[in-house]
Amino acid sequence: MPELRKDLITDRWVIISTERGQRPNDYTTVITSKNNAASPFINGNEHMTPPEIYAIRENDKSANTPGWKLRVVSNKYPALTTEGEPGERKEGMFVVCNGFGAHEVIIETPEMTDRLESLPVPTIVEVFKAFKQRFLSLKEDDRLKYVLIFKNQGFAAGASLQHSHSQLIATPIIPKEVKEEIQGARRYYDQHNCCIFCDLITQELKNDNRVVYEATEMIAIEPFAARVPFETWILPKTHVSHFELTNDSHLEHLAVAFKVVMQKLNTALQFPSYNFVLHTAPLQETLMPDYHWHFEILPRLANVAGFEWGTGCYINSTSPEEAAQSLNEIAV
Repeated sequence: MPELRKDLITDRWVIISTERGQRPNDYTTVITSKNNAASPFINGNEHMTPPEIYAIRENDKSANTPGWKLRVVSNKYPALTTEGEPGERKEGMFVVCNGFGAHEVIIETPEMTDRLESLPVPTIVEVFKAFKQRFLSLKEDDRLKYVLIFKNQGFAAGASLQHSHSQLIATPIIPKEVKEEIQGARRYYDQHNCCIFCDLITQELKNDNRVVYEATEMIAIEPFAARVPFETWILPKTHVSHFELTNDSHLEHLAVAFKVVMQKLNTALQFPSYNFVLHTAPLQETLMPDYHWHFEILPRLANVAGFEWGTGCYINSTSPEEAAQSLNEIAV
């Protein structure tokens, strides 16, 4: 049974989940065929995954059978499980919480494709709609406080399977980094009576030296204090605190922005491994005028080393202005 353990010094929660060590790994062998029959995520191998939670299908096909376009299933090797209750308790001086939560896999396509951005825009839109649907469903359980959608693209980014998929982990706590981001946004709002992300968008459009994509509804920037080379954020221009409250039209704009940004990054960096994370308001919070959902894309071009681990301060060898200039020179 997994556990969440709290570091008393930093106030950071850590998930201890030994079951995760049992995962298979595509990347330990060379895959020579894009139609790898061993993949649990391809059409026809539904029996190799847990039962689906949500799916987009053609012609009303039965659940857990071929004929789907997108599936969401529980992770076979979950970091957290839906069993039991959160149940925070003390063990001597330490704080422990039962490993209650949800860990799901969003299988983005039935084809043996390894990159989301290679899919057509309408397919990417369906992926983002699936994210939204899962948020709305999990929000009904008031024991869950936060949902993080993330993608590990490539071995260097932590992926264990090549087939294109994203993941979702719902927790009974608000993670420390997210909480600090929310608290910082709230302090800014208290001082300026405005969302810091909305002001950030205005500032970046005015300066125009870190903007790498702009359209009616979405903007992509290289953040001023980028942690890694070519770190890129995608934000809606309209203020929305909760991703699940984003209308489907805006999700279509988000899909276009994501595809264009990733085409630029893939051209500039030769198809890097990357992580993306979706930062959004906590599940049980009401509308937040001081917070603004956004995607963070982090190419894995360098390893986190001793200084970063020891200080929490990143060393970035490429300025965001240089990165933006490089990306803006690429036509897509």
